[in-house]
Amino acid sequence: MPFVNLQDRLGINLDKWILAQSGQQPYKQASRCHAFEKEWIECSHGIGQIRARRECQSEFEDFYECMHRQKTKKRLLEIRTQKEKMMKEGKYIPPPHHTGNEDPRP
Repeated sequence: MPFVNLQDRLGINLDKWILAQSGQQPYKQASRCHAFEKEWIECSHGIGQIRARRECQSEFEDFYECMHRQKTKKRLLEIRTQKEKMMKEGKYIPPPHHTGNEDPRP
């Protein structure tokens, strides 16, 4: 931490965008993945990068999944393909409100 914080004194913002999750959010609400990032930072703080990679792997994976949603998207794709497969085999018939063939509401 510098003795003289020039960015604040001059009113400029050059590198504070790097910590987008930890930074101040609109309407003072925490961001979606703030809790996961906080757990990861608390785990890895002060132990060094090499130890943090080993010891805080689960916290980082949770944070990464929250940010990118790769496992969620993969699971939803598997569910959709299974549903389409069952529909082709005739084992599943979707309800009318899922196909758009329902009676109009009064």
